[in-house]
Amino acid sequence: MTTALAGGSLPVYRWRLAPDGLATRRQLRALGLRPGGQDVAAELQRPRRRQGPLIAYLYRIDAAKPVRPMTPGRWAALARANRARRICPACRRDAGYVIPTLLGACVPCADPN
Repeated sequence: MTTALAGGSLPVYRWRLAPDGLATRRQLRALGLRPGGQDVAAELQRPRRRQGPLIAYLYRIDAAKPVRPMTPGRWAALARANRARRICPACRRDAGYVIPTLLGACVPCADPN
C-alpha cells in the first residue's frame, strides 16, 4: 500500500509493509552501513490510537555507505565523554556509574539520609 504525502514527493508505507531494498537508520547500522548523505527515500508509518502515527524514514540500502571505523582519537573522545557522565558535580568524585540526570548528583549526594 503506497500513498503520496500532501507534498507528493515521498512514498508512504504502512508498518511492516516496506519493500525490500529500503531500511531505517537502525537497520542500516545493524548491517554495518550508514545513509551516507542520501536523501530520505520513503516514510514508514505506524498508526496509533490516540495520537498521530509514528514515522520512520527509510533509506536505500544500495546507496548506503559503510560505517566509518573508530579511530584512536574517537575512542579517546568517547572515553572522556563517558567518564564525564560518571563525575558527580557536587562531590567531584567518580561515582562508578552514570549519574542519573533526574538526580543530578551521585546517590549519596542526592539523598544524604
